[in-house]
Amino acid sequence: MIADLRYALRSFARTPMFTAIAVATLALGIGANTAIFSVVNALILRPLPYADPGRLALIREINPSGKENASGSPGNFLHWREMATSFDDMAAFSLSFRTTLSGEGEPEELPMQYVSAGMFPILGVEPEIGRTFTPDEDQPNRPRVVVLSDRLWRRRFDANPGVVNRVVRFDGDPCTIVGVMPPGFSMLDKTVDVWKPIRFSAESRTPRGRWILVLARLKRGVTVARAQQDMDRVQAEMIRLFPKFNTEWRVRVRPLKDQLTAEVRPALFVMLGAVGFVLLIACANVANLLLARATNRRRELAVRAALGADRRRIVSQTLVESGVLSSIGCSAGLLLAWWAVALFRTTVAAQLPVPRLEAVRIDGWVLAFAVASAIGSALVFGLAPALSAAAISIVNTLKDGGRTGTAAGAVRTRGVFVIAETALALMLLVGAGLLIRSFVALMHVDTGFNPSRAITMKVTLPTSKYGEARQFFDRLYSQIDALPGVQAAGGVSFLPLNGLGAATDFTIPGRPVPSDGDRPVADVRVVTHDYFKAMGIPLLRGRLFDSRDDAAPHKVIVSADLARRFFPNEDPVGRRIAIDWNDNDPDEIIGVVGDVHQLTLDDEIRATTYWPPSRFAYPWNTVVIRTTGDPSRIVPEVSALVREYDSTIALADVRTMDDVMSISAAERRLTMLMLSAFAGLALLLAAVGIYGVISYSIGERTHEIGIRMALGAARGTVMRMVLRQALTLVAIGVAAGAAGAFILTRLMKTLLFGVPPSDPTTFVAVGALLTLVAATAAWVPGLRATRVDPVIALRAE
Repeated sequence: MIADLRYALRSFARTPMFTAIAVATLALGIGANTAIFSVVNALILRPLPYADPGRLALIREINPSGKENASGSPGNFLHWREMATSFDDMAAFSLSFRTTLSGEGEPEELPMQYVSAGMFPILGVEPEIGRTFTPDEDQPNRPRVVVLSDRLWRRRFDANPGVVNRVVRFDGDPCTIVGVMPPGFSMLDKTVDVWKPIRFSAESRTPRGRWILVLARLKRGVTVARAQQDMDRVQAEMIRLFPKFNTEWRVRVRPLKDQLTAEVRPALFVMLGAVGFVLLIACANVANLLLARATNRRRELAVRAALGADRRRIVSQTLVESGVLSSIGCSAGLLLAWWAVALFRTTVAAQLPVPRLEAVRIDGWVLAFAVASAIGSALVFGLAPALSAAAISIVNTLKDGGRTGTAAGAVRTRGVFVIAETALALMLLVGAGLLIRSFVALMHVDTGFNPSRAITMKVTLPTSKYGEARQFFDRLYSQIDALPGVQAAGGVSFLPLNGLGAATDFTIPGRPVPSDGDRPVADVRVVTHDYFKAMGIPLLRGRLFDSRDDAAPHKVIVSADLARRFFPNEDPVGRRIAIDWNDNDPDEIIGVVGDVHQLTLDDEIRATTYWPPSRFAYPWNTVVIRTTGDPSRIVPEVSALVREYDSTIALADVRTMDDVMSISAAERRLTMLMLSAFAGLALLLAAVGIYGVISYSIGERTHEIGIRMALGAARGTVMRMVLRQALTLVAIGVAAGAAGAFILTRLMKTLLFGVPPSDPTTFVAVGALLTLVAATAAWVPGLRATRVDPVIALRAE
């Protein structure tokens, strides 16, 4: 073994170009696999950073349409906790809100969650310093307390341990800091920096509104299926107790880990499969290189066999050489993966809302995966060359160089490798092509608004200081209107494509009232000032809000979808709808505006109602300003206006609407770019493989080509012969790859938008691209073949 290792190292040192190409090919394949596996390991394989995480579950409500709702009802939660028998405990936590920290330097708006006191004990996570909330602090009208994230503690409080029991102001209210959570702690939303007690009141027991999520810890020995049966029983009782609110609504018990990875799991497995294909293509290329090398070493290996080396000894030596190549490639691949993971943590993880992306790292399991990949690769690309080397005919090789049998068999084997890598490359290219077409379709979706030259920012007012927010915002918008370059300014409760919103059911007076659970649902948005003009949302009928609606607040503007679905053959302006919100008085429809994609670019258009602030006022506004020039230049002036009015209020989430759209599509863009990069790498490796096989084949057939040309074969005939050889291999690979892609792309269905998995345009375009690349790769050796001098070729024999 030591002798074989020494010989392999000397041999590779004598052929630096061969060694560099083989090592680089393997490093790309092993490095890409290791990098993607590190992400899969962090998000899916590694246990959650909580105590006994396998017993943690989320309980979510399923709406009448069968879709899992983003949030649940506090009233339902309070009853579930009392009625369910499968859990040690339940806790509630809210979707993310915003809170403003003031009095500690510049005011800053921070992401915040309301949590019940039991959440931290259920997770089994102890604070880094201090403590979490007591049950008494989770009751109404108790002194205000907060828990901070480690990130905020270090950034705003210089990691001072004395911050515990310190009083700071959040939303203008004095709050006592009771604890700081450990680094990296989060619950669904990794951006949250502040936690406050949720403090349900006695009135909260009556289900109304859905804005929380429910975390539960299963009792020991209780399965998720058993807990689901228990909750089905509980929900049946809740429907009996509150039929109007809960009829047709169901609940789902889901392991917490599944919930955290549900959205990214399909993309991760697609990426893992893609890099697996890249590694296989890399192995095929290295196998071809080793086959060519083994063929060139026929005389050496024949001499070894003549001197007594049996086949097992020759196979052993050849496999050792493959192992050395694989080890060097693995080391280089680990360096590449380490660089890729570091780049991923600093650039990608911060931009995507996926929890635990920052925890991606090269750990022991990732190293083991890399080593296993190296060993597997050595076997995959080393076995065929080893068997080929062992099958050498001693007599023929020593007599005439062995240009029979073995060489022909090696050429056929290399052809099989070219077919395999062509098929794998086509499958990758088809997947990338489908994602590219999906992304293009997504970017051409009619959003319903005009994002150009529009900038947004969120302003949140402390409720204790501003019982009525309208005066503040009316003054702010009038001052913004007076700024140079401003075309229009307005505000909305939930900005489109921000992933958040509010919705409720409604009825139409004069029509039969649907049964509980069958009532239509509409999104609800509160708009201020010239919001529709600032967003570029067209008025299709009627009018917009104005001063007339201050005294008579029960006016509403509806989207075109709502008008089309519920008033198909009549003018909806002047009609009334009863929206189940803060009162039951019907609202008069005064206008119809264009449809807008409210939550994401790929969601369906939803019926939407728009209210004036006199109808319902939120303590925050997402300000939208449309300008004649660069919208970012207006931000300092708006900030100065806000600070002039109240120095404790901060602007948050300042970004252009183009940026909002880009962020909304960030996960799709990343998946598309990564798969496209892997597909491009696969195409490059396939082209190199085709070039290598055809080039080596030309070298082997130099004598034959010389005879053909001596007998009068034209250069065009020789070129056609070479191209035919290459394109025959590619055609077989394309056919096999198309069949595989037709099956595998069905696994990508959830990642696609506006394009079917079997899109014929993509398949035909990718097949044509691969054929063109193959023809180009074969053209260079073909051109060299046409320049063979028959006299020199025959003399060389």
